Amino acid sequence: MTESPAPAPAGAPAPVPAGAPEPVWIRPEPTPVRRPVLRGGVKLIIALLIGSAVAVVLGVYGKVHEPTGIAMNVAGFSGPLEAKVWLATGAFVLALVQLFTALAMWGKIPGLGGAGWTGPVHRWSGRLAFLLAVPVAVHCLYAVGFQYYDLRSLVHSLVGCLFFGAFTTKMIILPQHDRPGWVLPTVGGLVFTGLTVLWLTSSVWFFTTVGVQF
Repeated sequence: MTESPAPAPAGAPAPVPAGAPEPVWIRPEPTPVRRPVLRGGVKLIIALLIGSAVAVVLGVYGKVHEPTGIAMNVAGFSGPLEAKVWLATGAFVLALVQLFTALAMWGKIPGLGGAGWTGPVHRWSGRLAFLLAVPVAVHCLYAVGFQYYDLRSLVHSLVGCLFFGAFTTKMIILPQHDRPGWVLPTVGGLVFTGLTVLWLTSSVWFFTTVGVQF
């Protein structure tokens, strides 16, 4: 009588029949361990903190600084207030150009998604808008200061500080390629909204209260 082979222990591979090819056992690759790196979210928090610090510093300076009543006098205008409202109007018009070109670059305007001129126009309109906004901010901080004697002046002062804080944040995150996709449109929208509120509470108020004059 031929003895039958002893059963294989539990968990052991089954014996290979005679003449069958040897099985190839594939060992699974170990899961790589991810090392901590500085992600886009951390960079975004840092940019937000820096932008917030800029807004706070501007607000504190505008509050503690003694207003001088005058900070600039641009040739062609009858006074610094007239210069301020027209420079702010120019910055707002350029901001509208930035909004239009941004929508075109993001494919939101049919027929302009691949237009090569939208990028340069977007960048240069933003640069020119900032150049026009700087003397306006200097006048507000140095000549007027942080004012809150009525709702309009309070909103204008608060939004002015927040605008430059948001603008600083945008400039920091702009060259970052690992930022989340929603960040730049959101921060850019906040900058545009802030500039719109500033224009409404300064230039539009002046034109409707004092009149359109240079």
